Amino acid sequence: MIKLNAFQLKIIALIVMLMDHLYFSFPEVFPVWIHPLSRFVAPLFAYLMVEGFFHTRNKFKYNLRLFGFAVFMQIGNLVLNGAFASEQVRLYNNIFMTLAAGLVIISLLELSKKWAGIRRIGLIAGALLLIPVGLLFTEGGMIQIPFILIIYFFRSSMNKKMIGYALLSIGLFIISYVPYETVSETVQMLMVNSDFLFITVIPFLLVYNGERGLSNNFSKYLFYVFYPLHLWILKTAEFILRQAG
Repeated sequence: MIKLNAFQLKIIALIVMLMDHLYFSFPEVFPVWIHPLSRFVAPLFAYLMVEGFFHTRNKFKYNLRLFGFAVFMQIGNLVLNGAFASEQVRLYNNIFMTLAAGLVIISLLELSKKWAGIRRIGLIAGALLLIPVGLLFTEGGMIQIPFILIIYFFRSSMNKKMIGYALLSIGLFIISYVPYETVSETVQMLMVNSDFLFITVIPFLLVYNGERGLSNNFSKYLFYVFYPLHLWILKTAEFILRQAG
């Protein structure tokens, strides 16, 4: 069986993510099936984030870096939305914030294991309070926060993780499913409301060899730079084309 390291998986995810965002910026050019095809991307980054959490030597810096980029992107989005308001071009994507919320939650839970009494209760309470915030107020939080918690609590058991993924996917399908008059229309709807297909991340997890792969500043910051930059470029192109049209 082919095995891939974390860097190789990230490259695959970045390529598919770019395709998905191209579809959303230019739906008349790119096919709708790209969207369901890309549903594994965010869960894959979430999985690798949890892996990174358990392997990093400085968990505080790990949290700070991710949250810092989340804030940076949020500010960039606000500036872009203000500049492009005349053409109704908006950008609300910020998976950094979702991952940061998930990271803080598991960081608090992990830290609580080192304490007892009131401190432990306080840390667990803080994590529990952050869960609904992550679920309701971050991009894809309804998928990514439960997914991150499944990885965290069942990290040592592949079978339990698979059961958790399956139950989450079924729940999301039930929420997403709205029958239309024809099968074709229903399938088209599910292609757009396809978050339940996050479960397609499983083949990528099965070929993950547990290694980091390329490890330098380029590999460390590639996702942090590429993610906001490509979205800002796409929205700028969308704005220019709307003005020209």
